[in-house]
Amino acid sequence: MSKDPTSHDAHAEGTSESGGCPVVHTNGSSSKRASAPATNRNWWPDTLDIEILDQNAQDVGPWLGDFDYAEAFSELDYHALKEDIHEVMTTSKEWWPADYGHYGPLFIRMAWHAAGTYRTTDGRGGASGGRQRLAPLNSWPDNANLDKARRLLWPVKQKHGSKISWADLMVLAGNVALESMGFKTFGFGGGREDDYQPDKSIDWGPENEMETWDRFNENDELENPLGATVMGLIYVNPEGPEGTPDPEWSAKRIRLSFGRMAMNDEETAALIAGGHTFGKVHGANTDDHVEAEPEAAPIEQQGFGWKSSHGSGKGADTITSGIEGPWTGDPIQWDSGYLDNLLNYEWEKHKGPGGAWQWKPKNDELKETVPDAHDASKKVDPMMLTTDIALKRDPIYREIIERFQKDPAAFQDAFARAWFKLLHRDMGPKDRYLGPEVPEEDLLWQDPVPAVDHDLIGDEEIAELKEMILASDLSISRLVKTAWASAATYRDSDKRGGANGARIRLEPHRNWEANEPYELSRALMVFEGIQKDFNKSRSGDVRVSLADLIVLGGCAAVEKAAADAGYDVEVPFEPGRTDATQEQTDVESFEPLEPTADGFRNYMADKPAQNWKPEEFLVDRADLLNLTAPEMTVLVGGMRALNAVHKNAEGHGVFTDRPETLTNDFFVNLLDMENKWEPVSEDKEIFEVQDRETGDVKWTATRADLIFGSNSRLRTIAEVYGATGGEEKFVHDFVDAFSKVMHLDRFDLA
Repeated sequence: MSKDPTSHDAHAEGTSESGGCPVVHTNGSSSKRASAPATNRNWWPDTLDIEILDQNAQDVGPWLGDFDYAEAFSELDYHALKEDIHEVMTTSKEWWPADYGHYGPLFIRMAWHAAGTYRTTDGRGGASGGRQRLAPLNSWPDNANLDKARRLLWPVKQKHGSKISWADLMVLAGNVALESMGFKTFGFGGGREDDYQPDKSIDWGPENEMETWDRFNENDELENPLGATVMGLIYVNPEGPEGTPDPEWSAKRIRLSFGRMAMNDEETAALIAGGHTFGKVHGANTDDHVEAEPEAAPIEQQGFGWKSSHGSGKGADTITSGIEGPWTGDPIQWDSGYLDNLLNYEWEKHKGPGGAWQWKPKNDELKETVPDAHDASKKVDPMMLTTDIALKRDPIYREIIERFQKDPAAFQDAFARAWFKLLHRDMGPKDRYLGPEVPEEDLLWQDPVPAVDHDLIGDEEIAELKEMILASDLSISRLVKTAWASAATYRDSDKRGGANGARIRLEPHRNWEANEPYELSRALMVFEGIQKDFNKSRSGDVRVSLADLIVLGGCAAVEKAAADAGYDVEVPFEPGRTDATQEQTDVESFEPLEPTADGFRNYMADKPAQNWKPEEFLVDRADLLNLTAPEMTVLVGGMRALNAVHKNAEGHGVFTDRPETLTNDFFVNLLDMENKWEPVSEDKEIFEVQDRETGDVKWTATRADLIFGSNSRLRTIAEVYGATGGEEKFVHDFVDAFSKVMHLDRFDLA
């Protein structure tokens, strides 16, 4: 791949704070400040970063909350839009000529790279948000010259305006590209809204230079939660791991990276073979002819990057990946040419004109069998990447692509389904999809739940069920923990998880250590009994699902705890959830949702996947729950007051003599200057809260507790709830935040 010409810090974007006036003043002197003023993050880099939660607190875009994208999309002339995309695709521009007179392969790459950042580990990345328009993705080496693809689409975006987001448009263009070259796609669902700032929560890797790979341990295991194997690339290095043309090693890296993108071996092979059926790669010369990427380019280039001094810098002179050549004899037509070339001929490694490792046929049988991309009178040789040869050398991948070669229909279907999954994996349930091309088929990776086939419970039934729940032998803390364990699996990053489906009673959820499996099974038995008795007693079609009942149990418990504290509150509750079956649940794909840590329950796994501090895990989970800093704070304080902590926490953080009562005691006692805090473990993970005068131990705590008194920003919020008169606000704010978490996956209510 092309090297980063500026070697600037890849983490600079999205981490700084504005400090002072942006204009450099000279105060009468000719000297100017060489750089922007230092920020808090510069001065104190170990301070807990709360800023990632701010993106959940406000809309920084131009719409200011008064815009409904689904409503705007419903007014879109979808078929006219596709015709406009097709016209752009087949109308070559002098300023960036189309290979073979067709921009289809370029648009496929744009769509692929927009969606391909998705990773199962934390659900982050993907096409939603249209983040390829923003740093750092717009300047990754792997996205070189995709700035031109987006500019080619600008007239289409300008024409249809707010009725189509960039996020939808970029991936829809990939679909139209495939269709225009003879491929039948599986379908398309719109509904991706645009971001207007980089997602600050995404960790793209530890490296400070592009195309480096300081992300593997001594066992060649990729650091969590990363999906790509190289900084600035979508998946793997096409030359081979660490620039080494080793197909066997490359196959291992492919399996690792695509696996974290939610693709199995067949889907991976289909995506590579299908995608490489089209177009070519560009390495007309070495990348020392290429100037800065968009974020580092001069202002007059207006967002364009990678300006090249080689020849015309475009067309036949284009430098993108540093690898040069097409894969097949007809690069703008769907066929089996890629599989035939790869499997029927032998290939040898060499360095192409761009100085990168690539593969050429060992003999002359394929010599000059491909039309030149820009000169119809010329013929060129095909090439392969190390990642292509990996499919042939790896026995599992080889069996798959040999089957595809023998059965073109199976290849077509596998690529169509894998491509559809690639574009839609981060969108959540199918109910969120918009447009006339949404497939009717329910796919397992979409986490389907049954449709509601009964009348929903109303106010009278809700009141009756609350009485039944509170009359059971389930404690306040158990009711809250069960509801939390069900609903807080939600990840706003890819809209997966949540209470709908009641998957907490299914594999793998019910056996997660964070959910206290034995106690959970006892609680589920009680809920199932209540559900059975209630539904049996109904004369009409009114029934309650277990999913609704579990959430209602949490709501009833919070109301009871608030009443015991002297506050009459009603926790909002909306019925309508249904119960999924085990057959509707992909166990393997749900495994990454298992909490490594959950600071809201003061839970920490024995061997966390990431080497983070507990408070860092807490903020990360709060972000995945789409919470603001105040919501995170009030939820922790309330969960502690309700004694809704994990059994392994041994009561850590329950700073109250009235557990299971919704008081602000957590904040009052955390901030009480009569107390002092002493670490009792060498790693400073566990602390004692001692009476400052007598030294008596009052309570114990974790870092996830004490951070609300230590971090200056969180302390300002805690002081609001811990002050005299703050308890009433605390109770109402907790109710609002708790209800928000319980309903995060209710997209039907939006």
